[in-house]
Amino acid sequence: MFSKLLIANRGEIACRVIRTARRLGIRTVAVYSDADDDALHVALADEAVRIGPAPAAESYLSIERIIAAARSVGADAIHPGYGFLSENADFAAAVEAAGMVFVGPSPDAIRAMGLKDAAKALMERAGVPVVPGYHGEEQDAAFLTAQAAEIGYPVLIKARAGGGGKGMRRVDRPEDFGSALEAARREAEAAFGDGSVLIEKYLSRPRHIEVQVFGDRQGNIVHLFERDCSLQRRHQKVIEEAPAPGMTAEVRRAMGDAAVRAARAIGYVGAGTVEFIADVTDGLWPDQFFFMEMNTRLQVEHPVTEAITGFDLVEWQLRVAAGEPLPKKQSDIHIDGWSFEARIYAEDPAKGFLPAIGRLKHLHFPDGNVRIDSGVRQRDMVTPYYDPLIAKLIVHGPNRSAALGQLQAALKECRIGGTVTNLDFLIRLTEEHDFRSGRPDTGLIDREIERLTAPVAPNDEALALAAIVATGVLDPVVTSDPWSSLGYWQIWGDAQRTVTIEQGGSRWAATLRARGRDQFAVHAGSSTLPVLVLERFEDGARLEVSGQKRLFRFLRDGETLTLFLGGRNWVFHLPDSLSGGHSSEVADDELIAPMPGLIKLVRVGAGEAVSKGQPLVVMEAMKMELTLSATREGKVASVHVAEGAQVSEGTVLVKLDEEAAE
Repeated sequence: MFSKLLIANRGEIACRVIRTARRLGIRTVAVYSDADDDALHVALADEAVRIGPAPAAESYLSIERIIAAARSVGADAIHPGYGFLSENADFAAAVEAAGMVFVGPSPDAIRAMGLKDAAKALMERAGVPVVPGYHGEEQDAAFLTAQAAEIGYPVLIKARAGGGGKGMRRVDRPEDFGSALEAARREAEAAFGDGSVLIEKYLSRPRHIEVQVFGDRQGNIVHLFERDCSLQRRHQKVIEEAPAPGMTAEVRRAMGDAAVRAARAIGYVGAGTVEFIADVTDGLWPDQFFFMEMNTRLQVEHPVTEAITGFDLVEWQLRVAAGEPLPKKQSDIHIDGWSFEARIYAEDPAKGFLPAIGRLKHLHFPDGNVRIDSGVRQRDMVTPYYDPLIAKLIVHGPNRSAALGQLQAALKECRIGGTVTNLDFLIRLTEEHDFRSGRPDTGLIDREIERLTAPVAPNDEALALAAIVATGVLDPVVTSDPWSSLGYWQIWGDAQRTVTIEQGGSRWAATLRARGRDQFAVHAGSSTLPVLVLERFEDGARLEVSGQKRLFRFLRDGETLTLFLGGRNWVFHLPDSLSGGHSSEVADDELIAPMPGLIKLVRVGAGEAVSKGQPLVVMEAMKMELTLSATREGKVASVHVAEGAQVSEGTVLVKLDEEAAE
């Protein structure tokens, strides 16, 4: 076994690898950029080496700097994690050339599966079914347009390199193909340095089912059953489960055999995932699934496979890389129960899952039989440089119903303050009928997006509790002072205070009237609620509201109040009454950068007429391409940015002529 392992990654996966390596007695080395100098993976490792500034291209994607770091500390192996350089054949070759072991497949195996078009041709020869489409070398736009027409709409444009939904576009109409092709190529070039694409038939009701495979240097290959990853937004997975619901023994055997054939065709060593897309219009059938791609690395969702098999896949990776045979034969691998994984992101589902940044000022995850894989701690910063994943929440139960119940309960116990998250979206998704019934498909989120992301107005109780926090009556310092507290009788009558609360574009005035020490009548929304303060905590309180006891937590951060109540994270804005009012709305005549990012394209110039919804600027932020469009019809008064510029959140990018505004 290795004596010192360098992890060429960051965040959650780096922490995950470090924990297994430590259990095996292997010393670990973290690498970090300037943005991660105080990150959790740096604190957990035995040693840490700086590899460059914050941009990934100058740090986590620099082969030279990572190899130099490994040499400087005497590492004898490098684990690539997932993302970044994990599927880069040149990196694997450089590790081997430097006399170290790459914990993963050979450079040749990575290359064989690295380009989707070549991989599909190889799979066809190996007898693995592939999706109908064009997988050739010709990349002329007119030629690809003709191929799409021949395949028949809708079609899917996919980058031939990389994964994670980058460089992927669904096209429903011929007139949209050209612009979608341009966008897919741009995104693919930015993410993988390769703008080439392939065109495939888009299946009307597809499910994304993948099979975990493992190979060793002795030629043994096994599979560890399947995972269903159909719940996706922007072609990126949200909730995964294992095994796949509705899977029959016949289909499982066919998929497992196809996955092993795929791995054997390239002499695969290490952990890999063979991804299939299944047409479930008429259910799951052994002749209705098709090869999509093979990920030559550990997957983000590997914990659900670990949960149902009982094996540590990182340990398997390390043992196989060290030359040991696989620890189990196929006949020794069995399914035990059911597992779900939910990815908790700093993102705003109501704004198209726009990634968010911010400091995690409050971070609480459930205890008990819940696994949390995370690379952050309370007070850490979600930066604009990397993927905004906060944590993966994994549950395991004896069956699907029990595991799903655990997932819902665990998500409702999470409390995250300081940045917007997708927690409420995840909870609603677990309650969606088709998912609960075991009928997920890749189009489910898109079909239900309005319902899943629609704002929910706070009820009167939530408004009352927010008002109580806003007045400061739960602050121990304030309540200890009888002259400033609302909780004392005054000679001129009951003390009272009115506060303004904003949430989701709505505004309420709430009035608290003291009825005695720690007793209040709170008028909020459409009712007046009697409230008794029973106990105060540093970040919460136990109250009696209308005769019912309530325990809740909160985070007050300037004018932002996050209320954790009943499994929801309510975020309120508390405008300063002396500031003349606040507005969360931006004038229609200004196009504003929603977050820090790089300007990729500017599609308009001063003096040009634009229509509502017309794309004006394309920017890249947090590994995602964002298209910013005009909010109204008008004429461009001025353009304030150029292509290639790095902008901060709130920067005015384009301004429309004010005189044209309605």
